[in-house]
Amino acid sequence: MNIASAHLTILGIDVDVIYKDIKNLHIGVYPPLGRVRVAAPRRLDDEHVRLAVIQRLSWIKHRREQLRSAARQSEREMVTGESHYVWGVRRRMKIIERPGRAHFEVDGERLLLYVPAGATAERRRELLDRWCREQLRQAIPSLIAKWEPILEVSVPRWTIRRMKTKWGSCNRESGHIWFNVELAKKHPACLEYIVVHEMTHRLEPNHGPRFTKIMDQFMPNWRSLRDQLNDAPLAEETW
Repeated sequence: MNIASAHLTILGIDVDVIYKDIKNLHIGVYPPLGRVRVAAPRRLDDEHVRLAVIQRLSWIKHRREQLRSAARQSEREMVTGESHYVWGVRRRMKIIERPGRAHFEVDGERLLLYVPAGATAERRRELLDRWCREQLRQAIPSLIAKWEPILEVSVPRWTIRRMKTKWGSCNRESGHIWFNVELAKKHPACLEYIVVHEMTHRLEPNHGPRFTKIMDQFMPNWRSLRDQLNDAPLAEETW
């Protein structure tokens, strides 16, 4: 089935639109922070979608606030027995207090944190953030090297940062790409999708038909990877 897509900004809200063979328009607000997606019949145009979103604006804002409140309430306590994801695999954390350098290790299904006694939850979260960044630093270069000759796009600079609403972003002019540190918790295929997605923005700045065509050509399963990312929490998980 041929599917057309568009990206609209409606009263300050980013909206992803998919036009396909359906009868009714559907608006969804998805975790973690309220990403808005619209599935619309082909007979409608962008203006019809814009009006529909405006009519549901009160509900959309309420739903987004609910999701954001839930995300704030689920901050990890960084204690033994708590669940954390590492590259898409759920692992139980074990805190091991001992003198020496603080560091993480993966041991089977466990995520071990060696830390001096008395380290606060904030300090443990800081250590986890650093460890996740290092995981990405090791994984990203090979993915960029793989896709640069395929897309015929160069990435002169990339940075890992914490982002509240995006998995990645790209400056088309400079080629600088930013990656969300939370990607270290998702399946490696999701990281590769973001690499390709952001590199494609060097060729096409918007999420229009040309962008979709490029993604379909080089990564046919990109939609399932996108949905896998966007239907999961961006930051802390709730158990």
